[in-house]
Amino acid sequence: MSAILASATSADVTSAVVTAGDVAHRLELVREHAPLVQCLTNVVVANATANILLALGAAPAMVDIPEEAGIFAGVASAVLVNLGTPGAEQREGMRVAARAAADSGTPWVLDPVAVGALPVRTALAAELLQARPTAIRGNASEIMALAGSGTGGRGVDATDSVEAAADAATSLAHRSGAVVAVSGAVDRITDGERTVLVRTGDARLTTMTGGGCALGAVMGAFLAAGGDPLVAIVAATSVYTIAAEDAAERSEGPGSFAPAFLDALASVDGDAVRARARLT
Repeated sequence: MSAILASATSADVTSAVVTAGDVAHRLELVREHAPLVQCLTNVVVANATANILLALGAAPAMVDIPEEAGIFAGVASAVLVNLGTPGAEQREGMRVAARAAADSGTPWVLDPVAVGALPVRTALAAELLQARPTAIRGNASEIMALAGSGTGGRGVDATDSVEAAADAATSLAHRSGAVVAVSGAVDRITDGERTVLVRTGDARLTTMTGGGCALGAVMGAFLAAGGDPLVAIVAATSVYTIAAEDAAERSEGPGSFAPAFLDALASVDGDAVRARARLT
């Protein structure tokens, strides 16, 4: 299951499964095509998610009512389903959008926020898995709960380590057919056969509203570029976390980090990615 490593001439080891050049190329494709990402997401992070997609060079659309969600999923470049605040109407919109995305071949991302700990969203996440998401992104406790090997974390916070979720992530990838991304200090991304660790990032992402949830939308933008979904998810995570490192250098605390992150995401380019991506 471990990634095959290429030789390296520096402390940063590059994965032979996904290279820094792959990441840079995917970023260039996103910027070239400006994918339209439909976001069925929670009310707490909707504004941050839209701004982050715009900064990246993608286009957000917060279309989540049932009568429109399925129609839009058929024309969107990608769909995000985030279970953060799933009211009754939004839950139905998510079901409709996920089915429509699956039927039309639109890539879609499931973010199972706080599953395991709370019953309504846990049941909904299990139901949505039947629509075969292209990717699943969550923290370690969420991924373990969705895989059936854990009971969830403390609300939206993980109580398990990324390493502890390794087997659950692999099992979930095999069962769902999705690329599974476990977010943490080191992000673990697997399709069940290949695994890549993304070692860039900064802890200040956890102090920004939407820091984790918006990554699911960014993953959708990268999936829309086509090609290998594993490469897309690794590329999205790498670009996102490199921008976080840049923002941390420019900011003094949480209040200044959020706008600095938008600026960093807008300015990160292929050269920065090639020089700084740390993948194993």
